[in-house]
Amino acid sequence: MSDFQKLNKTIEDAVVGGYQKIETAAVDGYQKVEQAAVSGYRKVEDRFVGAFLTREGESVAEAKARLAREQERPRQEKH
Repeated sequence: MSDFQKLNKTIEDAVVGGYQKIETAAVDGYQKVEQAAVSGYRKVEDRFVGAFLTREGESVAEAKARLAREQERPRQEKH
């Protein structure tokens, strides 16, 4: 391999490595934002269910399960 080809290969490797680092940083950043958004939504959802949709002595998880069953019933009755 000539010196010119070696130099081109070195430059190519550096550019590809740089793009890979940028890609990794962008994906990692997106995943952190996504996880924060989902986590924040779940906290708000749990507080809303706890404050407005639970019945006496019912936990948030139990209320969510009950609501899911109640929501599924009309769908089953239509079919």
